Amino acid sequence: MADNNNPEINQEQESEQSLKEILQIRRDKLASMKAAGKDPFEVTSFDVDATANEIVTEFDNGFEGKKVSVAGRIMSRRDMGKASFMDLRDSTGKIQLYVKIDVIGEEQYKYLSDNMDIGDIAGVTGEVFKTRRGEISIKAQTIEIISKSLLPLPEKYHGLKDTDARYRQRYLDLIMNPDVKDTFIKRSKVISAIREYLEEKGFIAVETPVLHNMAGGAAARPFITHHNALDIDMYLRIALELHLKRLIVGGFDKVYEMDRVFRNEGMDASHNPAYTLLELYQAYTDINGMMDITEGIVKYVAQKVLGSKTVEYGDIEID
Repeated sequence: MADNNNPEINQEQESEQSLKEILQIRRDKLASMKAAGKDPFEVTSFDVDATANEIVTEFDNGFEGKKVSVAGRIMSRRDMGKASFMDLRDSTGKIQLYVKIDVIGEEQYKYLSDNMDIGDIAGVTGEVFKTRRGEISIKAQTIEIISKSLLPLPEKYHGLKDTDARYRQRYLDLIMNPDVKDTFIKRSKVISAIREYLEEKGFIAVETPVLHNMAGGAAARPFITHHNALDIDMYLRIALELHLKRLIVGGFDKVYEMDRVFRNEGMDASHNPAYTLLELYQAYTDINGMMDITEGIVKYVAQKVLGSKTVEYGDIEID
C-alpha cells in the first residue's frame, strides 16, 4: 500500500507523473510535425557557414549586418507576444536569436511556438546585429527544427551535478556543463602534442595486438574472452610492454604506442578498467635517457597546449 503521508515518496511520484506528461507532449508534437510533412528526423543536412564564437569575436571585423547560417541546440526561449528570444548553443559557444513574427511570417512563427522545445536542434539563417542592450544576436529570417528532443534537459538552475550520472551520460554532461568540453579538447591536444614530440625525436608509432594468448607485461587481472575460430580463450591486453620490446629486438631503435589497455579490477570516479596508456622504448640508452624524454614530453605538452610551462592545479602552481 502506498504511503500517502511520506512527502519524499509523494514528491517522487509527482515527478515521475510530470515526466510522463512531458514525454507524451513531446511525442505528440513529433507526431504533429510528421503529419504536416515536417519530420525533423528526415532532415539530413543543413549548410552552416558560421559559428557562435566566430560571430561574437569577429563582430566588428565583418560580421555586423552579415547574413549567416548557424545550427545548434536551443537552450532557452523567452516569448514576448509577436517576438521571441532564444539562446542557441553550437560546439563553439552560445548566441542569441531574435525571432520576429513579421520577419519569418505568422504561419512559421505559430509552427515554432507549437512545436519547438528546449533541447531541440535548429538551423537558423539570419542577419547579425547588436541589440539595444549590446548583445550580439542573429535576427532570424528562417528557422527550422532539424532534430527533435524527445527527452527534457535537466532543470536549468540545478543542472546535472551528480558525478555518477555525469560520467555515465557524458553527452548530457556536455550539454548542461559546456566547460567540460574544454577538458575533452585539451585531452585531444595533449595526445597530439605527445605524438608530435616523440615523432620529432625519431620514435615510430606502432599498433600491437589487443588479444593475447597469455596476459603479461604487468601484474593485473585480465579480461578473458573466447576466440571462436581457434576455439581458445584469449586475454585483453593489460600492458603494451612485451610486443614493443620485441620490436626493439627486431631492429627498431625507438618505438611507442598510445592506446587502450584493459584491467579487470576495481573502478571509481578516477579509475576505469579500460584506459589509455603510453609506453615507449628506446635502444642504446639508460634510465637517464628515458628520464630526459619524459621530462621533455611534459614541458613540450604544457607549452604547446597551455602556452606556458607553469600549470595551475587547484590552488597549487606547478612549474
